[in-house]
Amino acid sequence: MEKNTKVKLASDPDDDKHHTNTEQDSIILNPNFEDGLNNWGGRGCKAVLHESMDGGKIVPLSGHVFAAATERKASWNGIQQEISGRFQRKRVYEVTSVVRIFGNNATSATVQATLWVLNANQREQYITIANVQASNKDWVELKGKFLIHGSPSRVIVYLEGPPPGTDILVNTLDVKHARRNRPSPPPFYENPGFGINIVENSEVRDGETQPWFTLGNCKLSVGQGAPRTLPPMARETLGAHKPLGGSYILVTNRSQTWMGPAQMITDKIKLFLTYQISAWVKISVGASGAINPQNVNIALSVDNQWVNGGQVEVTVGETWHEIGGSFRLEKQPQNVMVYVQGPAAGIDLMIAGLQIFPVDRQERIRCLKKQVDEVRKRDIILKFSGLDESCDLFPYIVKVKQTHNSFPVGTCINRTDIDNEDFVDFFTKNFNWAVFGNELKWYWTEAERGKLNYQDADDMLDLCIGNNINVRGHCIFWEVESTVQPWVRQLNKTELMNVVQKRLTDILTRYKGKFKHYDVNNEMLHGSFYQDRLGKGVRALMFNIAHKLDPSTLLFVNDYHVEDGDDSRSSPEKYSRLVLELEAQGAAIGGIGIQGHIDSPVGAIVYSALDNLSVLGHPIWFTELDVSSRNEFVRGEDLEVMLWEAFAHPAVEGIMLWGFWELSMSRENSNLVEGEGEVNEAGKRFLDVKQEWLSHAYGIINDESEFIFRGYDGTYAVEVCTPAGIVLKTFVVEKGESPLVLLIDLSNL
Repeated sequence: MEKNTKVKLASDPDDDKHHTNTEQDSIILNPNFEDGLNNWGGRGCKAVLHESMDGGKIVPLSGHVFAAATERKASWNGIQQEISGRFQRKRVYEVTSVVRIFGNNATSATVQATLWVLNANQREQYITIANVQASNKDWVELKGKFLIHGSPSRVIVYLEGPPPGTDILVNTLDVKHARRNRPSPPPFYENPGFGINIVENSEVRDGETQPWFTLGNCKLSVGQGAPRTLPPMARETLGAHKPLGGSYILVTNRSQTWMGPAQMITDKIKLFLTYQISAWVKISVGASGAINPQNVNIALSVDNQWVNGGQVEVTVGETWHEIGGSFRLEKQPQNVMVYVQGPAAGIDLMIAGLQIFPVDRQERIRCLKKQVDEVRKRDIILKFSGLDESCDLFPYIVKVKQTHNSFPVGTCINRTDIDNEDFVDFFTKNFNWAVFGNELKWYWTEAERGKLNYQDADDMLDLCIGNNINVRGHCIFWEVESTVQPWVRQLNKTELMNVVQKRLTDILTRYKGKFKHYDVNNEMLHGSFYQDRLGKGVRALMFNIAHKLDPSTLLFVNDYHVEDGDDSRSSPEKYSRLVLELEAQGAAIGGIGIQGHIDSPVGAIVYSALDNLSVLGHPIWFTELDVSSRNEFVRGEDLEVMLWEAFAHPAVEGIMLWGFWELSMSRENSNLVEGEGEVNEAGKRFLDVKQEWLSHAYGIINDESEFIFRGYDGTYAVEVCTPAGIVLKTFVVEKGESPLVLLIDLSNL
C-alpha cells in the first residue's frame, strides 16, 4: 500500500559502546543555525541565512537566525545535512523541525522531511519521514520518526515539497533518539451499557420527531409501514429483541445531499467503546426524479469533523435497505451529532429504527470460540499398540501438545525489514505466510520502461523459502490510476496491451511455482485504469493469461472496505457481482481477497460480509489486515476481534497482517512490535491468540487402547508415560471432518 521503505545503515554498532552520543544528543550538527550554515547545504538549490525577511515581517520563532532553501527549480530541492556515521541501526529517531514557506505567491504548501539512503550495492532509496502543511503566515512544527535496519554507505536528511520558486524556511531541524512512550493503561468502562441504544426516540412511536432536528431547510414528518424487526446485523449482535413499532422518519424538501435528520449525542458517548450503528433506510423520488441508485450515509459530526458511521447504496422502490457500521472515539469531544445524509437533492429519505449501541466484544469472542471448536477442530483418535498388558495397575499417561497450527497466518514484509535480524526472528517464529509490501508491484519492478528490478523480491523470496514460509504475490496490476507508473499511463492502446502481456509473462515465468497466490488486478472496485483503456474484457484476460503461465497458483481479486460497511462502492454485494461478471467472461478466479484495513471492527458486520461472499464458493482470505488505535490495549482487542471472526468462519482460509513492526506499516498506531524490538500490548494479545490456537490434551489410555481428543490442524508432539519409560512421538493432523485415527506403536523402547 505504502511506497515508503525502511533502510540500511552505515556504522553497525549494535551495542552502545561504539556510540558516543548521549540519549539527549542530536545527531544533527548545528541544528539551530547558530554556527551559520556549517554542515548544511542546498539540495539542488541554494541555502542562505537570514535574521529576518519580507521587510521584518518574518523573524525566527526561536534564536536569532533561520535558513532558507531558495532558487528552487524542482519540488525535491531543499536544505540538507548528511548524517552518515552518526546514528545507530535498529534505533528509532525523531525528526523535529520548525518551518514555513515564502515567495512565488504561495500561501500554503506541503513541506516534507525525507531520508536519502545509498545502500552498499549503490542502490538509492527515498524514505518519507513526515510532512506538514506549511503556510507563509506562521511557523509550524514538522515531526516524524525513522528507523534504519541495515548498513548503507551514506544517509542524508533533507526538506522538500513546495512547488518550484517557493522558498522553504527552516528555524530548526533536529534528530534525536525517540524513546518509547509508556503505553496508556487499558480503558475502564464504567457502566458501559452494552446493547443499549443511545439514540432518543429512534422509532418515533408517538408521531413526534423531537429531539430530532433538521440539517438545512428540509422537513421531517412521521410515516408508517417500516419493518418491525431489527436489521440482520443488529439482530446478530443483540439477539432476541422486541419488535420495532413500524414508524419511520420521512425527510422531504431536500435541496442538498447533506440535508436530513440529526440528533446531538455528545453526553451519551464513552471514550474507547466500540459502537455499532444500524438502521433501515429507503428512498423515493421527489420532485427531481433523480436517477438511482443513491448513496445513504449515517455519519457523525465530531467537533465539526466528519466520521463515517456506515454507507449503503439504495435503489428507489418499495425495498427497505439495511445500513450498518461502527465508530469509536478516542479523544474527548465537545460536540457529537449523528445525522443521515447522502441522496441527491429532491430525493425523499426514510429512516427507521436507528440504533447506536456499544458492543460487548468479549462476549462475542466467547461465542466465536465455541464456533471455532466446530469449524476448525476435528476428533483425533490415538490408537496405541505394544502396550504391556502385564502392568494392569500402571496407567499409561498421555500428554498431547500442539507445536504448530497449520492455519495460514502471515504478514507483509519490506525488503529493508529483513536487514534487521530482530525483525527476521519475530517474523520467522510467528508467521507461516508472507506478502511483499511493494517489491513485486509493477511500479517497483519496472519504474522505467525496460529496466527490470527483481533483486528485492528475489532476496525476500529466498528468505521465505529458506524458512518454509509460503508467499502471496501482491500484485501483478493495480487498477487505481494514481498507482500506475507515468510511462505506462502515456502509452497508446496497442502499446499498453503489449506491455500488459509482457508484464504477465515476465513475472509469471520468472516465479513459476513459487508464489502460492497472486492478486491479479488490485482494487477493481475502486479503479478502472486498464479497463477504461483496454476494454471490459481485459480483466478476465489478465486472469486467464496468468493461469496459463502458472496453473499452480491461485488467482485472487482483492479490495478494501468490503467488510466494514464504510464504502458503498465495495459492498459485499458489489464485490460478488464483480466476481460473477469476471467468471462469466471466463476468468480463472481462485480466491477472494478482503484487505481488512479496518477501524473499530464489529463482529456481526464482518461476519455478515463473509457470509455474503462465501456463497460464491471460493476461499476467502484477509489479505492486508491491520487495525489502529493509539491505546495499545484497544488495538489488541480490535485485532483479537478480527482474528477470531476470521478463524470462526468456515469460508476463511487465511489471514495476512499488513505488517507488525513500527515504522514498517502504512497506518500509524497499528504496530505490534516497537521499532527497537519490544513487543507492545497489542502484540502480546496477538501472541496470546496464537497460543489459544494450539490444542493440548492430557489423560490416560482407555480400555480400547485409545486416547481421544479434539484438536486443530497442525503438528503435534505426544508424550506417553509407560511402565518402561517415556515415549515421545510426533504426528500431523490435516484438515478434515471425519475422525482421524493415528496408530502409535509403543513397543520399540
